[in-house]
Amino acid sequence: MNQILVSEKIYVTQEMRKKRKVYKIIFILCLILVIILAGYYVVAEYDKNQKEQISREILTQMNGDNTTVEERVIVVALDNDNEENEEIPIIDLPSTTSNTINSEITANGQSYTTEAILDYPKLGINYPVLSEETDELLKISLCKYWGPNPNKVGNYVIVGHNYKNGKMFGKLSSAEIGDEINLKDLNGETVTYSVYNKYVVEPTDVSCTSQLTNGQREITLITCTNYGQQRLVVKAREK
Repeated sequence: MNQILVSEKIYVTQEMRKKRKVYKIIFILCLILVIILAGYYVVAEYDKNQKEQISREILTQMNGDNTTVEERVIVVALDNDNEENEEIPIIDLPSTTSNTINSEITANGQSYTTEAILDYPKLGINYPVLSEETDELLKISLCKYWGPNPNKVGNYVIVGHNYKNGKMFGKLSSAEIGDEINLKDLNGETVTYSVYNKYVVEPTDVSCTSQLTNGQREITLITCTNYGQQRLVVKAREK
């Protein structure tokens, strides 16, 4: 009987050693990058949750205290049958009322001015509306962007972040025509609005903030979409 013995030898060349070394370095760098990105994500989520907790604290205070301070009221331009395409400028006048903003001091010692509470039951969106809009305040809660006092004639515009975890306006993309949205002002009055339009615009398109509402009360909700490249707009009118 003949037996054939096969012996295989692997010859490691200098070039192969160099390639192995490069592959090891690349693997280690990729591993470090993954760890850094994971750490960044965890820290970012923790920060978002901490900031969102401040809005919850503000909301609790608002539900238990309606003390208000004086502020300005915006006079809104309405549709005019004779001048349908003419934009009439908005005028600020001194207010003689005391129902526009509320000042809340949270446990961190910071003071935040609020105007209303937005409640979108179907999507589980329930946040105070801060009276100013800045990058820092948008991390805390929803913010007023433009318009009259809450629940007044005109278009009350609210902006908020689109967080992937669903917080703030993270679920706004699921809005549907006919959905009900409640807006409670500092007088304790709650007005229910019904969604009548939903669309996406470019960041430079601010037509959705127009105050030409034909004498009706409206609210407009705005958030980022398509990785921040565009804006999602949801418009609702008083029922």
